[in-house]
Amino acid sequence: MPSKNLVLLVVAHQPYIRHVEDEEAHALENDMLFNSISNVYIPLLNTLRDADSRFSGSRFKISLVMSPTLCEMLSDEEIQGQYVAWLERRIALGEKEVARCADDGGMLRNASETLEKAKNDLSDFVEVYSRNIVKAVSDLAEAGRVELLATCGTFAYLPHYSDMTEVLNAQIESGLCSHRRFFGSLPDGFYLPYLGYSVGIERVLRSYGLNYSIVDGRSFFFSKDDVADGIFSPVRCEKFNQLVFFANDSESFAELREYSEKGVFKDDSRDIAFDLPVSDLSDFLFEDSARIPTGFRYYAKDSSLYDSAAAKKVADECASDFVAKKVGKIVEAEKLLCKDSTLVCTVPAEMLGACWSEGSSFFARVIEKVVRGGSGVELTGCADVLRMLKVMKVEPQLISLYPSSDSADGFCEDSLDSSNAWMIRYARKMSCRMIDIADRFPNDTGLKIRLLNLGAKELLLAQSGEWARMVHSGDDDDCPCFAEYAEEQFKEFIKSFIIVYDSLGSNTVSTEWLTRIERRHRLFPWMNFRIFSKKK
Repeated sequence: MPSKNLVLLVVAHQPYIRHVEDEEAHALENDMLFNSISNVYIPLLNTLRDADSRFSGSRFKISLVMSPTLCEMLSDEEIQGQYVAWLERRIALGEKEVARCADDGGMLRNASETLEKAKNDLSDFVEVYSRNIVKAVSDLAEAGRVELLATCGTFAYLPHYSDMTEVLNAQIESGLCSHRRFFGSLPDGFYLPYLGYSVGIERVLRSYGLNYSIVDGRSFFFSKDDVADGIFSPVRCEKFNQLVFFANDSESFAELREYSEKGVFKDDSRDIAFDLPVSDLSDFLFEDSARIPTGFRYYAKDSSLYDSAAAKKVADECASDFVAKKVGKIVEAEKLLCKDSTLVCTVPAEMLGACWSEGSSFFARVIEKVVRGGSGVELTGCADVLRMLKVMKVEPQLISLYPSSDSADGFCEDSLDSSNAWMIRYARKMSCRMIDIADRFPNDTGLKIRLLNLGAKELLLAQSGEWARMVHSGDDDDCPCFAEYAEEQFKEFIKSFIIVYDSLGSNTVSTEWLTRIERRHRLFPWMNFRIFSKKK
């Protein structure tokens, strides 16, 4: 009997932003991560743990990507301490807010709910998860409720380096090394950042023993070949390459955005941080620092007073609609194809709480409705689908994929336009230099090794796709970006790499400078610059 599969793939990534020494000056940048921990990662863990308990007799699995830069920040003890202090300041502000709103029933209800959530977040983070969110995710993976995929070391848009195999190797290898360090295993699947595919990437992925990846639906639709099963079955690109590609359902993200805009949902842009006098926010804000969101938001998108019960009801309706659409697609495909049908839906993690407050509630209801829906659709992972096809001896169709991405109009135009084109020029030039010095200093030791490893890390950070996208976007009211900050960070990485390159050429180095930068950028302690070497 044909099988019906739904793959929900949550993509969690954040750029490497670490400010522990100058925390007050960068409170807004640090807030990006802290807000995500409270509104995305802790609720997601709670949802999966609750589902594991409630549906213990049912088979279900969620797929998850956690980028190496995100894992590095979540595992940093100093950042963990910052987050706890941030929650404590939020709780102190909440106590004052409850007192301030005591005479207004609706405002008091909202203030009390937000305060209670902050207290629960602190309890969950410290007591339930022992400050180690990555370990909690790993435990769920071991329990079989999460299928983890690896991704690039710094979430680079790979088609920008498609002619530089050494860069592709370095990004993929650093991602796999990081994955093994945090989760203790190597995955079957690899997530291409922004679903950026160009011809030839499949050969690099397969050379690292990976079994599958995911591309945007356009890669299937625009293929020069007739794709027999559409987006409902995986395909291969080369006759002797066993790596398969699944297609993402391109409509899912637009549907999520449409749901999130409903008037009953919380208006995340209307925060008391921008309405009250600074003196009323002294328990949360640092002295003389810029105003940053507090999380205390009392109004809905339609400007009415926010009603969490009404919002939760609408989120449930949205979940029913989403599941009905996905199940309907799968069932219809099964009828037409008379064979196994699989639909992959990628879900940006920020849509589960950071950019849509009710997103976590929505996602919990989606899982419940699929598991208990009685439609015969199973919530599973791509690796399980591949194993099933192998048992059934089904050979994926051989096609030529069309280069595409899931960003902008399908080709990641927001990563390379008039606003940020200058960045790729520097990143590619530094990549050429890194490849050169990786082969020129293969057996050096001591300070030179430290310099080379630092250069490799700074280059990987410069290659991160987030900086160009921030510069392109500027400030967005829904999901804040920081154009000036991104440009400053990118230039810092490039300058650091140039210092490394010049130091190696002149055979001199400032150990004080080297130690300072190593302390500031503590990611990838296992780094070996030889990942940029040409493969012999």
